[in-house]
Amino acid sequence: MTTIPLHFTPREPVRGFGFWRLGFRPFYLLAAGFAALSIALWALQFGGLLGAAYLAGPLWHAHEMLFGFTLAVVVGFLFTAGRNWSGQPTPTGGALAALAGLWLAGRLLLLTPWGLAAAVVNIAFPLLAAVGLGRALYAGRNQRNYFFVALLVAMAGAQALFHLTLLGVLDLPLRAGIQIGLDVVLFVMAVVAGRVVPMFTNNGVPGTGAERRPRVEQVALGSVLALLAADVLGLPGVAVAALAAVAALAHGLRLALWRPQRTRPNPLVWILHAAYAWIPLHLALRAAAELGWAQASLATHALTAGAIGALTLGMMTRTARGHTGRPLRADRWDIAAYVLVLAGGVVRVLGPLLLPGLMQAEIVVSGACWAAAFAVYAWRYAPSLWRVRADGQPG
Repeated sequence: MTTIPLHFTPREPVRGFGFWRLGFRPFYLLAAGFAALSIALWALQFGGLLGAAYLAGPLWHAHEMLFGFTLAVVVGFLFTAGRNWSGQPTPTGGALAALAGLWLAGRLLLLTPWGLAAAVVNIAFPLLAAVGLGRALYAGRNQRNYFFVALLVAMAGAQALFHLTLLGVLDLPLRAGIQIGLDVVLFVMAVVAGRVVPMFTNNGVPGTGAERRPRVEQVALGSVLALLAADVLGLPGVAVAALAAVAALAHGLRLALWRPQRTRPNPLVWILHAAYAWIPLHLALRAAAELGWAQASLATHALTAGAIGALTLGMMTRTARGHTGRPLRADRWDIAAYVLVLAGGVVRVLGPLLLPGLMQAEIVVSGACWAAAFAVYAWRYAPSLWRVRADGQPG
């Protein structure tokens, strides 16, 4: 006779060290911590209180926000998504730790006199990340996503242009490598957002009716690729302005089709819409800047402080929650971080347009808000990123 137990012992919480189990864990935490720290370091450099023999001041700030912070988030996301896309493992364990160490070495070398070593290490990071992602996609025959490997290689190429120009090997504007890198990141964001935002919207806020229209998608993505090609070829400003204007209209229509006005009940969803709204604004400001109607820095910061900051934070919270077995529900700290990062973008971009005489104060306030947003993320998510999943599943 079988005895049926009357009482069940609840399962003990799963404990253990899981930091090197999947790419998002180290790279999200490193990126968030670096975002919070780097603004302070840049302020010290800009004020002359922190020296750097190779890369200092605005050049360091531009390089590190793009090739340091942003690239770390991109690699963490692609390693995590790549495993799902292909059904094959992306770098974990020692290989993942080595890549994270290479990324850290790149951050430190930029503050030293060893310019060539800094260039080699920083160019090597996206190339090795491309190998790690490419092996998984190839093993899984996931041809649809091969282009992400090419985009990581393109980021390495953009860095090479920057460093070779800085070292005097190439005679190009220093801005060229940064601008191409920004264009590549813009395309990555446009592709990823187009795939996930309508899906997350309809799942997270039932009845929203977010939709994708093939012709709009083609024009939105194609115009960003055309803008990238224009920057690579160095086309005249009028041509770049025309492409940017078309892209702004296409991405504005794309966002409208996702019904952002209906997403207020779910912060994990509305942050993605608010972040994406910066993209058509960036493109419109880029067109205006090419025609001499606006400062180029405003267009750049609409993309970096605005779109990149908010979209990375929104995706980092959602994917970290999902892949650590936590509820897909933003808490008050997540919402506070969203408000802070959006405020940082608004003050940095719209402040100089409305109150140009307060530029220095606006930069300080914007940086403080932006850094605080990622400090909150690092503080709140470090424990779950460090430990194995709460539900005991792999990842």
